[in-house]
This record gives sequence, structure tokens and C-alpha cells, in this order.
Amino acid sequence: MRDGVIMGYFPAFLKLDNKKILLIGGGHIAYEKLVHLLDFTNDVDIIAKEYSSEMMHKIETMRLGYAKRAYKKGDISDYAIVIVAIDDIPLQAEIFEESKNYKCLCNAVDSVDYCDFIFPSYIKQDDLTIAVSTSGASPAMAKHLRHYLQDLIPQSIGVFLQEMRSLRKSLPKGKERMKMLDEKAKKYIESWSN
Repeated sequence: MRDGVIMGYFPAFLKLDNKKILLIGGGHIAYEKLVHLLDFTNDVDIIAKEYSSEMMHKIETMRLGYAKRAYKKGDISDYAIVIVAIDDIPLQAEIFEESKNYKCLCNAVDSVDYCDFIFPSYIKQDDLTIAVSTSGASPAMAKHLRHYLQDLIPQSIGVFLQEMRSLRKSLPKGKERMKMLDEKAKKYIESWSN
């Protein structure tokens, strides 16, 4: 909060290459977080006392590292990001405080006081990713807006983005390239309403 105004979350897309992630929890919410993470990386380890059958199936299918035990202090020391998907609020707070010692980003599910970042509602279609957030005010609104936006995006977006990527690589940098690519993107989006 600054000058009485609640500050929102800064939108950023993190490159997860070479960034290990620890997910703490083995229930339904942990499973949902895992599914979202797997859209972007498979360098995820999990610690939980108990695992749902869907979580175990995903762990085995994706060959993820896991431990069936309670969280122990120091477990997060080698991770860049930790997701705490458990109902134990005091433990969420403890892990959040511990994360500061290791300079890793922490997200505690449904506890914004223990979050360095939040999971937005998002659309991932090939190279296109659109994130929607209400800064925690209404996750339901973010979800419904995501559904609305998803219905607007044509299935051909992946092919178009591959073509744009190839053009960016093959054409010399400069104003002419920028103008041509801008016009091509504009025409593609205008074609959606036809």
C-alpha cells in the first residue's frame, strides 16, 4: 500500500528454464497448480504427506520428483520458486518467511499475505499466452473473462505466430520490418470479425 492506495500485482512472464520449483501439497488444489506449472516447465518436485490419485498419476506420467512426508525446514533451499498448496496457515506463514532467507519466490494458495506472486487465470495456445488477474479481488471474474477471451481466439493463432516468428528471424531489423509485421498482425486480428 502506498499513500492509502492498494497496489496491484506487476504483470510479468517468468522464464522458467533452469529454475527449480517445489510444490508443497498433494491434494486437489496442489494438483491444479501442478497442471498449470506443467504448461510451462516440468522441473517441479513435490512434497506432501498424502497424494490424491490424480496427483500420483500426473507425477508418474511426467516422471516428477516427489517425497511422501511432511515439509521440513530447509526443503526450499535449492528452489527458485515454492508453491505452498496446503491448508495449514501457520505453516504457510513459516515457509513464506523462510523463503526470504533463500531469495526464492513464494506463493501460498489463498493467502495473499504469504505471496510474492499470484497465479493469474490464463490462456495458453501454442506461443500465445494471455494472463488475466483481478489482483485477488475476484478470481471468478478473471476466470469468466478468460473464457470470454478464449472464445475470440481462432485455432489458427499458432500457425500465424510461427509465421511471424520466421519473418522476424529472416527479415533485417529496422522500421520497415516493424511496420510490415505490425500491419500483418493488425490484418490478422481484423480478419477475426469477418
